[in-house]
Amino acid sequence: MPTRELVSRDLHRLALGAQRLDYVLVRRRGRRGVGLKVDETGLTVSAPATMALAKVEALARESERWIVRKIAEWSARRVPAAEWVDGARLRYLGATLTLQLATGLRPRVERAGDKLWVIVRKCEEEPVRRAVVGWYKRAALDHLAARVLALSQAARLAPPRLMLSSALGRWGSCNSRRELRLAWRLVKAPPALVDYVICHELAHLRHMNHSVAFWAEVERQCPDYRRLRDELFATDYLYRSF
Repeated sequence: MPTRELVSRDLHRLALGAQRLDYVLVRRRGRRGVGLKVDETGLTVSAPATMALAKVEALARESERWIVRKIAEWSARRVPAAEWVDGARLRYLGATLTLQLATGLRPRVERAGDKLWVIVRKCEEEPVRRAVVGWYKRAALDHLAARVLALSQAARLAPPRLMLSSALGRWGSCNSRRELRLAWRLVKAPPALVDYVICHELAHLRHMNHSVAFWAEVERQCPDYRRLRDELFATDYLYRSF
């Protein structure tokens, strides 16, 4: 396969019907056609080094409906960054907690019903964020450990060693050393979705692959896994706001 050497990477504006869309144009030597990618950063157009800009944009406009649809999909998936202020709303096990801030000499975080009280010396963004994330990690360890134990026993498996992960790209992983890693952010999701992820990883203790036998094991442990998997795929971005 020929090497596609990067020539330039520039910001341009593309007219799509009545709207104008900023996009990144990436030119490479060795590339033959025009490629389009839409993700959380917007539209990226990859093109040959010598292709005229007018031709590049004409080819891109041929996919106007696809571009507009994908931009809309990503816009809908974009979650505002968490606000570390009094009254902010936080997700926990599918429910909503209201952040309540107070000052005190002994910093601590306490949950009282649907309120999460954060006592810090100064009600500033970074101390509040650190306190909340610390609470979530502790709460995640407690909840996930209990569910791993219960679901392991239900599946007649020896409980694996559980570790928390800060990964943003995957909810869990399991290896041949019987180490189960689960993202602490998973504790923001509804309990049924948490259980699905755990069952998925526990199934790897019997099948270290994604074979037909593996999915049969997932279904044995979690009969409704298809619906839950689809729901998690559609909403997982909601649980990554911090």
